[in-house]
Amino acid sequence: MSNNNGRRVNGSSESPILRADHVSKLYTDGQVTALVDVSLEIYRGEYVSIMGHSGSGKSTLLNMLGMLDRPTSGEVFLDGQPISQVRNLDTLRAQKIGFVFQSFYLLPVLSAMENVQVPMFEGSLPLAQRPKKAVELLELVKLSHRVNHLPQQLSVGERQRVAIARALANDPLLLLADEPTGNLDSKSADTVFDLFAQLHRERGMTIVLITHSEDLGLRADRVIRMADGRLMSDARSPGIAPKQTSGANGSGSDSGILGPSQSGSGLGLVRPPRPKSILPPFAIPDHG
Repeated sequence: MSNNNGRRVNGSSESPILRADHVSKLYTDGQVTALVDVSLEIYRGEYVSIMGHSGSGKSTLLNMLGMLDRPTSGEVFLDGQPISQVRNLDTLRAQKIGFVFQSFYLLPVLSAMENVQVPMFEGSLPLAQRPKKAVELLELVKLSHRVNHLPQQLSVGERQRVAIARALANDPLLLLADEPTGNLDSKSADTVFDLFAQLHRERGMTIVLITHSEDLGLRADRVIRMADGRLMSDARSPGIAPKQTSGANGSGSDSGILGPSQSGSGLGLVRPPRPKSILPPFAIPDHG
């Protein structure tokens, strides 16, 4: 038997890694109710997509789950800890969550390797070991030949893969992705979703992503649909196989994304570009 605090797995009760409990969000400036009494649980190792039309509340929900904003009512729990009782959400995010955004947010004056190291300033890895780990993460996403390239020297698909490597810098509990393929062509989008699938399958990464794409969203194991700020359905995906791709933006380097497992490479996070962020002021959105 299971209850609201856990599920039965192999005879033992497993608690959710992320839980929303009757979460609502009202933006009082415009009197807009973005979320209405939303409750859900995400378990370790799940790959979940949240889908819905524009204005359905899916990005607002991701902001709540990622502690980028606080609910008007209800509670969000991360690894069993209620976020309303956390004084420093920046530190908790830096320790627990990796983010991937639609607009990449790469620093234009830093190389790919340097961009991947940015969130490490809030981690515990010694300074001398950071370049090696950054290179390993870029190798993981098949960008070892781009380690010294600036963002403007990369294709848009390559920039998003750098952003994913950056999101893995501090070994997060889970990865949250908000429309990660919104600025990509179809081949690059396939490449990014293949990468998410491989991270989940081969490394047990917990992934929650927002997408408008029906085809791409159904590649997750579990699909949550939203409308008008409410959860409309929550079901296992029928399991559509990823498309085969030969490369993004003509680069020919996006197939077979994950490289060999690297000794000492980790899974990690990057904090979002917000006030008090680790990102400098010149970290501007990059729309390709």
